[in-house]
Amino acid sequence: MAGAMPRDEHFDLVMAVPMHWLKRWARGFNQAELLAKPVAHRLGVPLARNLKRRKLGKSQAGLDFADRMTNLKNAFYLRHPEQLAGRRILLVDDVFTTGATLRSAASLLKQAGARRVCALALARAELRYRGGPVSATTARGSTPNAATTDEHSRRPTHARSGSAT
Repeated sequence: MAGAMPRDEHFDLVMAVPMHWLKRWARGFNQAELLAKPVAHRLGVPLARNLKRRKLGKSQAGLDFADRMTNLKNAFYLRHPEQLAGRRILLVDDVFTTGATLRSAASLLKQAGARRVCALALARAELRYRGGPVSATTARGSTPNAATTDEHSRRPTHARSGSAT
């Protein structure tokens, strides 16, 4: 994952998108945090745990963008937000589908005074039709480095980094 980051970007800390404590307890781990730990180590910056999930909510899988945003309304909160002022933060998640989760978390971090928030996700899932997952055949046929289009802004994005082209 660290190889997918821009080489000229510098961060002060790394944060994983949090799970609700009950869901984490049931699962036994937070996959985003497992991904974020080695990234923080490689960058030589701390893994911050200021970002918390307030509500359990329903799973984002199968929801369209509007429903995802509604599901995430007030889903996150910050502990010690003053520690984030002026910081450059790398926000790590496991899967990027519509960007609703990362957008919601990043917005809260920016409100707390973060200077810059960048996102890194291990995988990008594509919604082929509203409310449904991508079929296994479609997923196998996709190319990992192909340029794709963000379904909301219609801007081309690079599938590897998620950055606008």
